[in-house]
Amino acid sequence: MTRWRAALRAAGYRVTPVGTGAAALDAVTGPDAAADPPDIVLLDLGLPDLDGVEVCRRLRARSSVPVIAVTARGHQQARVLGLRSGADDYVVKPFAIDELTARIEAVLRRSAGHVVAPVVEAGPLRIDLSRRVVEVAGREVALRRKEFDVLAALARRDGAVVSRADLLDDVWGLAPDDPGLEAGLHSLEVHVAALRSKLDAPGAVVTVRGVGYRLATGD
Repeated sequence: MTRWRAALRAAGYRVTPVGTGAAALDAVTGPDAAADPPDIVLLDLGLPDLDGVEVCRRLRARSSVPVIAVTARGHQQARVLGLRSGADDYVVKPFAIDELTARIEAVLRRSAGHVVAPVVEAGPLRIDLSRRVVEVAGREVALRRKEFDVLAALARRDGAVVSRADLLDDVWGLAPDDPGLEAGLHSLEVHVAALRSKLDAPGAVVTVRGVGYRLATGD
């Protein structure tokens, strides 16, 4: 990794290294990320605390930042899994630095034409996804971290229904067979209730019985 950093800095990139999956998630989606968001993430799938594919999936659920997976897992199934989890490209170790910089340049070129709007407006709501700021009719509303994450997950779907399972996966990282699923469902309901109370915008978060929730677009 030190060799990568030196070569990338020599190529004109500013590099901010982190050592764990949790730190990577915080660097991209945490409360301080909006002040200095990364242009691209080089994600080594061999992390000490979380599975790299899971980190990639969580990054993609919460952010549009381009991701290149960097790994020693060279077989086809691993590459497909990494790409399906949201990686924009995949580099297998060992590799030449020239290859890595070429892939970074290509991914940045592709992503430049597909930038997701950082602000979503739905009726009286204005949700700034990059700054993590929510306003209702011009009034800023203070939300707790997971409250905002639930709202952002709904906002990114542009009025489409988001299932409870998808919200638990996106926000809490809970799979359908996770032993903490029941507690997660209760926590989701509590957070949705808190959101509705704080937003004080009747009908903004709509329950779709037996499925999940959607954000009313005001159309």
